[in-house]
Order: sequence, then structure tokens, then C-alpha cells
Amino acid sequence: MGTHNLQWKGEELQLLPERCVFWPAQKALLIADAHLGKITHFRKSGIAVPQSAAFRNLQRLEMLLKSYQPETVYFLGDLFHSELNTEWLALKELLRAFPAVRFVLIQGNHDILHELSYSNLKFEVHSEPLDVGPFTLSHEPLEECKGYNLCGHIHPGVRMLGNARQKLRLPCFYLGQKGGILPAFGEFTGLYILQPKKQDQVFIIAGARVLKAA
Repeated sequence: MGTHNLQWKGEELQLLPERCVFWPAQKALLIADAHLGKITHFRKSGIAVPQSAAFRNLQRLEMLLKSYQPETVYFLGDLFHSELNTEWLALKELLRAFPAVRFVLIQGNHDILHELSYSNLKFEVHSEPLDVGPFTLSHEPLEECKGYNLCGHIHPGVRMLGNARQKLRLPCFYLGQKGGILPAFGEFTGLYILQPKKQDQVFIIAGARVLKAA
């Protein structure tokens, strides 16, 4: 399946090429920076982005829900990028097909919809970081927290040099000493190229595989 399994802070985590984490002990998916609605927002602004790209994010989410059958999905902020649009309606229909799943949103800077929009989808919304097991879940990286901080916001990536000297920019999972950063789940979110320290661990998403960086 191309996943990378590792033991981290006493827990097994599965790093998925679909740009998220499955936590088997909690039967939970961790997803950061879906930015649903962004592509439709771009198209309304006249930016030529294929409409199909918007729904690939939702198709990927649906596939994950069916394949891993999580009990809980934690969205680590920036679930929806803009005002309500057709992507929100499509998300609403998708989540209604999984009534047994608990959907939790830890709000990010782009989560600006009215609280009723989230409650109508039966989202459990947290404006502050959330402690779950040995981890503290947040949107932005935290300086101080109770557990090992897992977050999003940064959209981490690395720059790779190919055999023909071509340069590739690839999303990655970044695990530092105090906290880890998940890749952005959504398409067209951009990448922030990291400069890892020697003791940090980086796992690159290369197509359908997750590979540990040398």
C-alpha cells in the first residue's frame, strides 16, 4: 500500500501516501490542511484550475473512510478555505454517509465559517489544542504543550535532485524532537521547503509511497 509504519512515543502510526496519518490504537485518521473549497474559490476568481481537482480531495477522503473505517477523524485545522460553496455541499453529503464516525475539527486560521455550519455536519469543534494519548493535536506548531505536538499549517516539503539534475519538490511528514508536522491533505496548497536538523526524521511522499529520507 506504500504506507510507512513506525513506533512513535509508544504508539504505532501509519504514514499514508494520501497525506495523512492512521493511528490504529485509536482507530483514528489525522488530516491537516484539507483546504476544501479553495479550488472552487480560485475558479470563481477566474484562476484556471480544473474543477475535477476539487473533488479529488473528497474522493480521497471517501476512500480513506471506507478503507480504514476510523472511529474518529481529527482535522488539524484549515478544513475549509473560503466561504460556503459547492465543495461544502459535497462534503456534507459525504460525511452523512458515515454517521458512525466522529468528526473533530481543531480550528485553524482559515476555519472562518459560522459555528452552525459545523454543527449541522455534527462536527465537534475545538478552538484550542486537544490532548489525545501522548499527543497534543493543534493546527499551528506549539512552543509548549503537554504531549508531543502533531500539527499542520506549514505544508512541509523537501527539494530533491533527480538523476538528470532536475529538481523535485515533494510533500513530506516531518518529525522533530518536540513536534511533528503533517503534509497538507489538499491539492493546490503549496509547499514550504524545510531545512531539517540532523536528529529530525523526514518521510517523503513519492507518488503512492512514503519513504524515509536518508
